[in-house]
Amino acid sequence: MAQVTFKGKPVTLVGNEVKVGDKAPDFKVLANDLSEVTLADTKGHVRLISVVPSLDTGVCDAQTRRFNEEAAKLDNVKVLTISVDLPFAQKRWCGAAGVENVQVLSDHRDVSFGQAYGVLIKELRLLARAVFVIDSNDTVTYVEYVPEVTNHPNYEAAIEAAKAAK
Repeated sequence: MAQVTFKGKPVTLVGNEVKVGDKAPDFKVLANDLSEVTLADTKGHVRLISVVPSLDTGVCDAQTRRFNEEAAKLDNVKVLTISVDLPFAQKRWCGAAGVENVQVLSDHRDVSFGQAYGVLIKELRLLARAVFVIDSNDTVTYVEYVPEVTNHPNYEAAIEAAKAAK
């Protein structure tokens, strides 16, 4: 498993570590209207999945806003942000932040995504910061488990990977 710290302290990640070349695991999360969303719902598109602990923190806010800006420039790429925030809180945050190019999804109910992608922090029941790119054939082409949860991901590498994926 990836080694991750939160504020300098090691945390335990639950689930399976995903690697480049893997078939992307399926998951079931909730949209802001409480409808279920799975990986299959974006089939045929490249997916850039931005994983954040909570939209109500500075780095998560900045990460989601950055990918929202980039999403407008990416062709055939669906940008998803996943956290365990409640769907209602996500909807409120998106409205206040003007985020419209990213689909923000909640893993609060089953932590299905967190377990499938190995980003569920056991001690906190939050998701570790990570970025995944999945091509249109459901193959993982880019993975970044951010070693310190409070740090930013490598935006440029993730964006380039999304552009390169088919």
